[in-house]
Amino acid sequence: MRMFTRRSRTRRSAAAALAGALCAALLAGCSANAQAGPDKPDGKITVWTLENLPARMAAEKKMIGRFEKSSGVEVELVGVDEGQLPQLIMSAAAAGNLPDVIGSLPLGQAWQMYGNGLLDTEGPAEVVEDLDAGTFNSNALKLTSDDGTRLAVPSDAWLQLLVYRKDLLKKAGLSAPDSYAEILEAAEKLDRGRMDGIALATDPADAFTQQSFEDLALANDCQLVEKGEVSLDSPACRRTFETYDTLARKHGARGTQTVDTTRATYFAGRSPMMVWSSFLLDELSGERADVVPSCPECKKNRAFLAENSGITTALKGPDGEKPVQFGEITSWAMTKSAETEASKTFITHMLSTGYEDWFGMAPEGKIPVREGTPDDPDKYRKAWRSSRLGVEATERKPLNAIYPDSLLDRLTDGVGVMRRWGFTQGEGALVGATNGELPVPKAVSAMTSGQISPGEAAREAHDEVDALRRSLE
Repeated sequence: MRMFTRRSRTRRSAAAALAGALCAALLAGCSANAQAGPDKPDGKITVWTLENLPARMAAEKKMIGRFEKSSGVEVELVGVDEGQLPQLIMSAAAAGNLPDVIGSLPLGQAWQMYGNGLLDTEGPAEVVEDLDAGTFNSNALKLTSDDGTRLAVPSDAWLQLLVYRKDLLKKAGLSAPDSYAEILEAAEKLDRGRMDGIALATDPADAFTQQSFEDLALANDCQLVEKGEVSLDSPACRRTFETYDTLARKHGARGTQTVDTTRATYFAGRSPMMVWSSFLLDELSGERADVVPSCPECKKNRAFLAENSGITTALKGPDGEKPVQFGEITSWAMTKSAETEASKTFITHMLSTGYEDWFGMAPEGKIPVREGTPDDPDKYRKAWRSSRLGVEATERKPLNAIYPDSLLDRLTDGVGVMRRWGFTQGEGALVGATNGELPVPKAVSAMTSGQISPGEAAREAHDEVDALRRSLE
């Protein structure tokens, strides 16, 4: 899971405000360059990839080598940190030196680039048409388009999961937690001694906290925007803040909980539940040298947690009509100045001949959203199930040798029922902005540290997002 650290609240907010002002000015200055299109085609493209971990970069270079040999197109691959991407895009746009293609681009950043006029939307539309739109997950296509305009070519997805110790819940006579009531009951009943009831993020400076909160919010039909207005102060959202506060403050570990500490707490056997992404699956298996489960039972059996963990994909709150899945779609995007044909050829390759290598690099967090081909509609879904653990694993066992087919089916099916704040309501730019300013994580942190009440947190988040929305108009 790609996570990044940020500066302190005050310095980060000031820097973000300055960056926003600079971006507006610089993009205005470089708009003509961005609209002018590429120079004379030379068969060379620059590709930025957010999959910048060393082992993944090595795997990508091998993939690109095969592509270059078969296509004659030369590719310069550049690894980029997700946290630095907005600033790098701003600087490159101002200099008239944008890359041709960006890989693993999250929804929020795709929408921000689209709103600033930096994306080629025709090229991706042609790629999807050539590959056959019917071979893609329809929900992934919907989330990466704006009323018929294609922002990017969706590639893969990760899902947010509630992971729980099924052995401990069974012993306590508890059912699998897939609703607010069941999660609260399990957290309260199993919160004893050195065991915290749940590991849940509270870090004000990390998008992971917003992802965790949005997961529970969507389950309760708490929306960022409703009927054209920010709605974080709605009754459903207030209930979500109250529930999150009860779980994280009353039944969670003390202190600020981050993407790393939540995982460490669960891996140490000191919490029966946690919220994390599907990128966890290779680490949970005990096959990663850098992140190893450390529970007492894990010393004798490194696969203990994988064998004794249950996974809930979709959750439901009392105000929700049905269970909802949260997750992220990442895409291949073409910039406005891309060398069109070479870029289209590259993206087409990465979603066809090179697709299994691409999602096989980290299958636990790269669930394919192109499900197959016209001749074999389920080709890539089938290949994904038997993909070996990601390139960081010490022993790359097939996913279906570790996890049951029922779970893998729920993960692939989860892409189709994935919901997100704002995107389908035309508020993608606002979502992208909240990922930079993080008003919800700030409110969550203040609430779970006891500084403000859940009602005050809902109002504070509402007011900050509303102000952010007005600044984008």
